[in-house]
Order: sequence, then C-alpha cells, then structure tokens
Amino acid sequence: MSALTEVRRRLRSHPCLGNAALGLTFYAATLVSWSKSPDHAPWVYAPVLGALICGTLLLQRRWPWAALGASLAGLAVHFMLGGQRSALDAVPVVVTYTLALRLPRRRAWALGMGVALLMGAVRAISSGQSWLAPDVLGQVAWFGMATAVGDATRSRRAYVAAVEERARRAEETREEEAERRVMEERLRIARELHDVLAHQIALINVQAQVAAHLLDAEPEQARQALGHVRHAGREALGELRATVGLLRRPGSGEELVAEPSPGLDRLPDLLGSFTGAGQKVDYLLVGDARPLPAPVELAAFRIVQEALTNVSKHAPGAVADVRITYGAGKVVVEVNDDGAGRDGEIALGVGHGLIGMRERALSVEGTFRAGPLRGGGFQVRAILPVPEQEEAA
Repeated sequence: MSALTEVRRRLRSHPCLGNAALGLTFYAATLVSWSKSPDHAPWVYAPVLGALICGTLLLQRRWPWAALGASLAGLAVHFMLGGQRSALDAVPVVVTYTLALRLPRRRAWALGMGVALLMGAVRAISSGQSWLAPDVLGQVAWFGMATAVGDATRSRRAYVAAVEERARRAEETREEEAERRVMEERLRIARELHDVLAHQIALINVQAQVAAHLLDAEPEQARQALGHVRHAGREALGELRATVGLLRRPGSGEELVAEPSPGLDRLPDLLGSFTGAGQKVDYLLVGDARPLPAPVELAAFRIVQEALTNVSKHAPGAVADVRITYGAGKVVVEVNDDGAGRDGEIALGVGHGLIGMRERALSVEGTFRAGPLRGGGFQVRAILPVPEQEEAA
C-alpha cells in the first residue's frame, strides 16, 4: 500500500508524466488487441492514428478543449475507416472526465451528454447499427459514466476544501480569541499592579519626605513617619505577593493563598492610610450600605484608591471629599478635592491612573467622568450599576 501511495504521489507531482504513461498504456493495449484480431484492424493507418489519438492526453492538462476535440476527431475517423472498439475509445472518455472535473455541474453534464450523443451517432453511422445496439449504447454509457465520476470527484474535492477552510478559519478564530483573552488578562494584571503600587508608593514617598524634613528638628515625629513608611511598604509587598500569586500555575508547588479582593468594607483602612500620611480626607456615606457583587466592590475600591493617590501626588495639601452613594440598582463613587494645581495630563484626563479608573468602571458596564470643577479643584465620578438579581442575592 505504501508503494502505491508513493506512485500516486509522484504522478500527482508530475502530471505530464502520468498522462504520458496513460497514453502509452492505451496505445500498447490497442496494438495488442489489433494484433490478436488482424481482421478488424486497419493496419495501413492504425499505428499512426492510434499514436495521434493517444498523444492528445499530453494536451489535456493545459489545453483540455483542444485535447477533447482532437481525440474525438481521431476516434471518429478511426470508426469511419472501419476500425472497431478498442482501448482508443477510453482516450476521449478520460479527457471528458478531466473537463467534468473542472467545469460547473450544468456545463459538465451538457458537455458529457453532447459528446455521448455525438459519438453514439458516429458509432451508429459507421457500424450501420441502430441506437439500441450494444456497441452504440456502450459508447454512450462510457461518456455518461466519465461525466458522472468527474462531477462526483469535483463535488467531493469542493466539500473537502470547504471543510479544510472552515477548520482553518476556526483555528484562526481560536487563536485570535486566545490572544485577545491573554491581552485582556495582561491589561487586568497591569491595572491591578498599578493600583496597588501607585497607592502605596505615593504614601511611602510622602512619609519619606516628612521623615527627611523632621529628622533633625523632631526626631520622634520622623520616627513615626518612618513607621508609616515601613507599614506602607509591608502593605505593598503583601498586595503584590497576593497579585503575583494569581499568576502561579496550579500544581507547581508555588501556590499562594490569595487574599479576597478588596471591597468597600476596607475603605476605612484605605482612608486611614492617607490621613496617616497627612492627607486631609472627608468621608460621607449616603444610603444604606449593602453587599455588592465582587467586581463592583473591587472597582469602587480601586477608583477611590487611585483618585486619592492622584490627589496626594498632583494636589498636595488639598482636602479630598469621598462620597459613596447607594442608590436603586447602582452605587455612585465621587472623589472631589479643592486643589488648585493639576498637571496637563491629569487635567486632560489622559493619565494612566484616569485610564485605569475608566476601564474599571467600564468593566462592570458603568460610566466614568473626571475633570476640573468650575469653582476649582477636581472631580472623579463613577456610576457603577448593580443588577437587580445580584443585588437581591
């Protein structure tokens, strides 16, 4: 079986060689049949005419219509000169199969039926037999069978090609989907790391500046500031360790116990870390606090954290006002400050922190707005929807 497969592969890779081998086979079979029946063989022209008819197979790959016309003409001449049925009959049949393989179904069947009727008529006239004679019907059946096989092969190849194309597109779609998910996960991790580190590093920076300023004059307060630095560093390492722990592969022996995602219940601790660093923060809760879905809780907490971090970096000394409003089917997060100074990127709303807050809000299908207030200062406002069924749960 492997040898036959190798031969078929080589013939497909060299179609002209295959056609030449087929033509030689038909020519040799014709000569053998004529040698066994010399009475039915017109030996005067037989070798030359047989070679011409079989030679048309060399043309079928590039010029199939010319090959069909030449083979039909040669076979018709052969019949008219008294030639009998032989292996030469298969030559135009093979060319008809080749054309049926390439043409659309209607054109293929029209060609096949036309050629079958034409050669049937030639056979009936040359032999003097009726259309119902076995030789005439056999001649017609050969071309009909070639057309049917060519059409079936073409349909099968088209079906296989369509299946392979769908499989290729499905594979590309899966790869694109996997790449999109990887990119989304990278953005999520990057946003989480930014929120975690920006907050703690901002506090460390402020406390370090305070400690450096008070180190000689008031060493006790400088010591307290350094304590806040140490505490903020420990908090940053803890949150970073929990975040990186999510990247560990299960079963690798390096799993870390992931802490629950921070929510609004940790908001007092967050505000305390800012007030401990000297930031003035007012907090107002409107409505009845209630449990929210984890994504909404995390988004609200991170928005407040990043907004206060921006206040401490871009408007030092300003008073920040944090307001959490629980409404019907939503929770509104507002962070205002009365600072006078904002750098250009923050004022235009293109800072990485603002982009992260906006993405946080959009991730839970909420809305986000940030910009300077008319009377001075800056406002961050996010409306995070809470689906009724999740709120009820």
